Amino acid sequence: MNEEIRVFTDGSSRGNPGPGGWGAIVDLGEEVYEIGASDKRTTNNRMELGAIVGVLESLREKYIKQDRVHFLTDSSYVANGINSWINSWRRNNWKNKAGDEIANIDLWQKLNDLLTVFEVRAEHVKGHAGVPANERVDEIATSFADEKPVQLFTGKKFLYKIDLQDTSVPKGGGTATKKYTGKAYSYLSLVNGDLQIHKTWLECESRVKGMKGVKFKKAMSASDEAEIRKSWGV
Repeated sequence: MNEEIRVFTDGSSRGNPGPGGWGAIVDLGEEVYEIGASDKRTTNNRMELGAIVGVLESLREKYIKQDRVHFLTDSSYVANGINSWINSWRRNNWKNKAGDEIANIDLWQKLNDLLTVFEVRAEHVKGHAGVPANERVDEIATSFADEKPVQLFTGKKFLYKIDLQDTSVPKGGGTATKKYTGKAYSYLSLVNGDLQIHKTWLECESRVKGMKGVKFKKAMSASDEAEIRKSWGV
């Protein structure tokens, strides 16, 4: 059993405000489960923070005995809030330095209540940079935002296909190959600024093979495809 529970989280919002969702991978040591939720009108920060609250509430409901939780998030807002800001906000009656009520006060107060049960720390990881678990929670979050939730995993860790120990950013950053298994949703190629989407790898390979300065990538879902296109600026 791990000394602490490791959790990867992400939030997404279409419009900010707009339809949103959050996703998380909870590593209990021998067991892993994925979790997510949606909101019809929300913001990205609320979904990032909502993931933290949602995970802790689920752990409390499951009567998990471990009380130390290590969150890995690509939101600096959440990481700084957990590690530093929440202590000042609590002392200042949930007001910022300007004396105004802090944003998302309801979620921060829920988190504050949960901190009486759990010892929590947060680590900031680079988003959309090829970290397998971060890419997976992004897929879960965006799928809930789009109201097309992906199938969530619950089971033994040795059956889970995502490498939860790999938090390094591949050389070059960007949308490096995600360590997913299963049938691809599509293949994308970018040649001389012209984007094409292919149904098979053979189609994609025939277009880019031998070419210089091209980009190509496999997408595992519609949201994954959209993120690749966004990262390429097309």
